[in-house]
Amino acid sequence: FFFHLGACPCHSCCDAMGKKGKGTGSFGKRRNKTHTMCRRCGRHSYHIQKGTCSGCGYPAATKRTYQWGQKAIRRKTTGSGRMRYMKTLSRRFKNGFQEGSEAKKQVATA
Repeated sequence: FFFHLGACPCHSCCDAMGKKGKGTGSFGKRRNKTHTMCRRCGRHSYHIQKGTCSGCGYPAATKRTYQWGQKAIRRKTTGSGRMRYMKTLSRRFKNGFQEGSEAKKQVATA
């Protein structure tokens, strides 16, 4: 392994410690973030320069899904989360979306 004293005479072949290629030596130079948190899906997949999310496709109106990714669709589909609104919907629909009324007191029969 060859070390230069001072500046490298060839200027392009080596970076004094072998950081030319894409391998181990180059990893020390990687300090810029390409992706950040997405507002829609919450994943660290929003590409800052492109302005699009590689996970959900934000800001596109339709969510990013592909048929070759059946497992990914299964993970992200309705019912995989808490469903804070949807889980009470069928019960409220059955009662005609009534609001502000109280249940009648039940009389105990002897």
